[in-house]
Amino acid sequence: MATDARPPSKVGSETSPATPTTEAFVEVQKGAEFGELRRSHRSFAFPLTIAFTAWYLLYVLLSNYAGGFMGTKLFGNINVALVFGVLQFVTTFAIAWLYSRHAAKKLDPKAEAIKSRMEAGA
Repeated sequence: MATDARPPSKVGSETSPATPTTEAFVEVQKGAEFGELRRSHRSFAFPLTIAFTAWYLLYVLLSNYAGGFMGTKLFGNINVALVFGVLQFVTTFAIAWLYSRHAAKKLDPKAEAIKSRMEAGA
């Protein structure tokens, strides 16, 4: 159930940060620092999204149209299709790990600096 109550302040904190106005948000959004933050995010997220989508579609297309190749046994009952399927999961987790590192190193410090300035100036 949603409420309009403000979240509780941090323990040991006497004052909560001021809430910036809509105009302040629009002004920051137009600024170069926010643009750099957005570019940093997009330069990481878009290429990886395209690469993963292509990798996934390759897997689907090979599964549909290259049954002989995908059915090739590698060892025991393990075939190419099973290995590619497992690699889909591995790739997903690798991308999530890479993104969390990228965000912690490049995005979070910039976002925190913008947030702090906005709360201080509100």
